[in-house]
Amino acid sequence: MPAFEQKYGVGGGVVSAVMLVKGIGRCIGLEVAEVEGATGFLDTNYEGKVQHALSILRRSDFVLLHVEAPDEASHLGDFELKVKAIEDFDKRVVGRMLDNLSAFDEDFRILLMPDHATPVSLKVHTKEPVPFAIYDSRTNKNAKERRGFDEKSASAGELRIVDALDLMNMLLKQKR
Repeated sequence: MPAFEQKYGVGGGVVSAVMLVKGIGRCIGLEVAEVEGATGFLDTNYEGKVQHALSILRRSDFVLLHVEAPDEASHLGDFELKVKAIEDFDKRVVGRMLDNLSAFDEDFRILLMPDHATPVSLKVHTKEPVPFAIYDSRTNKNAKERRGFDEKSASAGELRIVDALDLMNMLLKQKR
């Protein structure tokens, strides 16, 4: 397996509570953060994960910040818990990352996506397409059009990614 930096030209790290995600990160040469209190559930240390991600970004150009809580809530079949997990992720991770990255005074991109679908009604992983959003600080500062971030909005969109490598290439494309 080629090193991430060799394949994409940037180094970086992984922040996750999930051993599989951390192991893949190690295998491809990414720095793997050890976050105290990272549990993979709603009681995870969101703030610590964000701080580790920002620390990695001060030294590197890429970080994968993985949050498992919405997936775990789906496995339990608990709709309210999944909504809470998504709200926590939005406020405690995405919001804080955007606030802090804006202060870096550098251009940045954020890819937001689930790693797979896990419908609450089924409680298991499924193979449906998943929504994704890429925020680019150079082009989205004054964007007026906001679309929903859900499966329905993703289906209505015109962009389709079949191969995940295409998505990574899109995220890491050279600056214009």
